[in-house]
Amino acid sequence: MTSLALPNAAPDVARITVILGTGGTIAGTAASAQDSVGYRAAQLGVAALVAAVPALQGLALEAEQVAQIDSKDMSAAVWQALARRAAAHLARPEVGGVVVTHGTDTLEETAYFLHRVLAPTKPLVLTAAMRPATALLADGPQNLFDAVMLARQRDACGVMAVLAGEVFAATALRKCHTFRLDAFEAGDAGLLAAVENGVLRRFREAPAAVALGLQTIAAAPDAWPRVEIVLNHAGADGRLVDALVAQGLQGLVLAGTGNGSLSASLEAAALRAQAAGVRVLRASRCAHGALLGDGSPLPGAGALSAVQARIELLLQGLLARPG
Repeated sequence: MTSLALPNAAPDVARITVILGTGGTIAGTAASAQDSVGYRAAQLGVAALVAAVPALQGLALEAEQVAQIDSKDMSAAVWQALARRAAAHLARPEVGGVVVTHGTDTLEETAYFLHRVLAPTKPLVLTAAMRPATALLADGPQNLFDAVMLARQRDACGVMAVLAGEVFAATALRKCHTFRLDAFEAGDAGLLAAVENGVLRRFREAPAAVALGLQTIAAAPDAWPRVEIVLNHAGADGRLVDALVAQGLQGLVLAGTGNGSLSASLEAAALRAQAAGVRVLRASRCAHGALLGDGSPLPGAGALSAVQARIELLLQGLLARPG
């Protein structure tokens, strides 16, 4: 079982913390300091983000730019590059932990992807911001500082995210608000910890995981399986599923209503897809709660969100590739 540092644990001052930049709002800029919405993401490099936090100066840090994108444009190619660079740095004996600066839009997807592929025994901490770097009260500098402090804890391990003073397990992270600084929640699982005046107060242990390994994602990104999410809603008739199957769909996540329920027509289309060899998982479009057994002929995703279930099917498809 992985665990977070105890509240009185000391930082690992002897080892390096590597900060990997991918862009996002934390690296965004706007024409006016009063503008926290009309900005351009991914305008500043990760070295500039580190330089803007005086409290980080003098620490043993390295910064590397892996990508420079708005996270709405996250791709398999960036995931692959990020996983490889994170694994390479985590394998270095002189590195105590890795921080990833990221956009908030797909933060929960990247966190879960890294959790499943790497499951590191050192801390791999993702952080982001809801306001651009040029905002009057930018949240990025504090989030970055908290992430570095968490990555420097001797007893910390696994993939986590820290935002607005809250520490999340990769499995529980959910973006639940469009604009607030505390835009993320941990649902029924709850937070791992809170950063309070520079002290890490632990609430629970992080879930254990077995790394699938970089070999799982070694295929060229354009050869990764096509996995899509289809939402159940009033009037859902299943024609979209049929069309996707005709286009070569290999994995299908159904974001069902309530406890993963589907309209009769959508369920029938999903069963046809499953019979045709498409991997299918049912999740819920609800923000919180796990699927409970309901006798459906289609497998459920348990406590996974729809986007996490998509990553599971993606990785299953990669694992099943010949060779």
